[in-house]
Amino acid sequence: MRTEDVLAAVATGLWRWDNASGTVSLDGEAARLLGLPAEPVVLPEVAVRSRFHPVDWNEINGIVNLAVAEGTLAEARLRIMDVDGRVMRTVRSRSKPLERWSADGSPDYELIGTIQEIAEPQPGTTAVHTPITGDWRRSREAFLLDAGRALAEARSTAEVLRVAASLSMPGFNPDGLAVFGVAGDRLSVIGHHGHDAGDEGPFTDMLLDTDYPAAEVVRTGRAIYLPTPDDYKRRFPATWPLAQRFDRVSWAFLPLIVAGRTMGAWMAAFRQPASFSPDERSVLTTVARMLAQALQRAGVAESERELTTGLQRSMMPQLGPEIPGMRIAARYVPTGGGLQVGGDWYDMIPLPSGRFALVIGDVQGHDVRAAGLMGQLRIAVRAYASEGHRPDAVLSRASRFLAGLCASQESGGAEDDSEAQSPRFATCLYVECDPQTGTLEVARAGHPDPAVRMTDGTVLMRPTAGGLPLGIVPDTDYPTTRFTLEPGETMMLCTDGLIETGGHDLDTGWARLRAVLEADTHEAGSGHPGGHLEALADLLVQAVHGPSSHHTTGPLADRREDDIAVVLLCREGAGCGCGTPAAHPVRPARRTMLTVAQAEPERIAGARRQVRELLHDWADEEQLDSVVLMVSEMVTNVLVHTDGDALLVAEAVGELGERRLRVEVADSSDELPHKRHPGEMASSGRGVLLMEMLADAWGVDPRGEGKSIWFELYEQSKQPDSA
Repeated sequence: MRTEDVLAAVATGLWRWDNASGTVSLDGEAARLLGLPAEPVVLPEVAVRSRFHPVDWNEINGIVNLAVAEGTLAEARLRIMDVDGRVMRTVRSRSKPLERWSADGSPDYELIGTIQEIAEPQPGTTAVHTPITGDWRRSREAFLLDAGRALAEARSTAEVLRVAASLSMPGFNPDGLAVFGVAGDRLSVIGHHGHDAGDEGPFTDMLLDTDYPAAEVVRTGRAIYLPTPDDYKRRFPATWPLAQRFDRVSWAFLPLIVAGRTMGAWMAAFRQPASFSPDERSVLTTVARMLAQALQRAGVAESERELTTGLQRSMMPQLGPEIPGMRIAARYVPTGGGLQVGGDWYDMIPLPSGRFALVIGDVQGHDVRAAGLMGQLRIAVRAYASEGHRPDAVLSRASRFLAGLCASQESGGAEDDSEAQSPRFATCLYVECDPQTGTLEVARAGHPDPAVRMTDGTVLMRPTAGGLPLGIVPDTDYPTTRFTLEPGETMMLCTDGLIETGGHDLDTGWARLRAVLEADTHEAGSGHPGGHLEALADLLVQAVHGPSSHHTTGPLADRREDDIAVVLLCREGAGCGCGTPAAHPVRPARRTMLTVAQAEPERIAGARRQVRELLHDWADEEQLDSVVLMVSEMVTNVLVHTDGDALLVAEAVGELGERRLRVEVADSSDELPHKRHPGEMASSGRGVLLMEMLADAWGVDPRGEGKSIWFELYEQSKQPDSA
């Protein structure tokens, strides 16, 4: 008796599905089961597809692909439709995919198998547990979409493992998970869930040739399904005692494959029996593929973060030993996205004179070349400073160094890399500090000015003389500005990233920082291990880069983010928060000093702005306007009637609402001011008259070299006229 006759007797047909040619060969019984004449026939693929229920056809694709990947049989239940779309019968298909290669070298396959009519699902078969329905399919698709999105968003190995442990699979849920990695010829446990601490011990250093399912999966690249403890004991008797103590009844071990390379294995263990039907295996296989890709991405990202963080840390200095009478804090935060290295840097340099220097700078760009130039420039600045050069000489030499470095790279660069080898510039602020007196000498190369937080919390942007950024013109002069950091005051140096991050310009960004600096940070820093200065540094970064920064977005939201570098220098004293606050604190004096040179008359506007910032909380706005007018008149007179510079000193003393303001403008001329009576059209000669009318007191004090003109004003001293 022929085999075909035997199969026909039990209502079983044979078919051959050639995926390359798109044809299906059916014997007589198979044709009958599909609703065709009961005779052998070769049909186009589309003619056979039209006989299957659309939902079932979609299931076949996944099952066949799974069988090809695992090298197993493809089993499915199919509903056969007539020409009117009614279900005629249900058949079960069992086929073996045979992989072969097409003429163009691409992989293809051919299915050879049987179809058999079934009436009802039989006990013990997979159809009982996982009937193919649209609801189950939609649940599976929704689960896979959620799982894929969650795994794609995981940024570290720990996050990937946490997502894998939280997956709730449709219809069956493993209660024990483990991810195995490969290190040389050994198997290791990357992470696990559903086990106690220490349970992974026997599996953490296992040879790949061990008779263990995960090891075999890594060796062969094929999944292993163990529906019952008997299956486990029969196939892996040597390692069965290791698994027996966990009281699981079903196990699935799947390879983690990326780009054709098996990088590990994933175990899913069940306390409830799992038959691992084709649908369940399909879900597990898809999750394993997504898990492998997520682990690969996380590993690459972690390696890049470790590399860039290590590189940036190696370029950033330690702040060095403690300085008597002063405290220093610094922060660097990469915010530009992409490569986490850039051109921002800061440094603290001990000087031969016993002083120290603070440097902060920003090389143009946010790439590897910017980071490389930053490292070279930082070393050059440190070398020039260590030789004992003054601040202006340090920046002049650094500018020549950067210009020469960029010129050599540009001439030696590849022709197709002209953008990468284009000249770069750098902004820089160099401050030489005397810890004994608090004297600061500042040289600035196109960098934002420093800000000073005074002892009573008032914050002033400290105008300083400056020159072009480093590297633009090799021989550039950088004038030096000198001022004193009083006891209790804090100076902030920063790159423009701290000001402009979040879409801000210089004005709106400075207003945001000023609010943070003027806030009372002493209490916030009481619990900080580094004290109030470290707490203030954290607050500044959080204000522009932390969660709260989303509430202070600026007008230029589409601007590219830049890295942040900030250095804080505090001179210890009453009101700074570094020591123990006094029991009855007295409001300290508020004081500022500014030099206006003969060659820089435009700085008169800066002097007016400095006075307004100093008296930003003055009670009487009209008095403030009078102060600004008198300051402008006094400084202008020095520049017009003398050959020297004007030194402005302003000091406010007392409690709010009852303060005394004293403003002095000193010059090197011995000529005293005279009271004049200018005509209506005269353009000068009103300075003394203005002080007589607007000031509460004024005078001229001769000095050894020159004189000092001063006036005093008392807050709200002039009462308004009664009605």
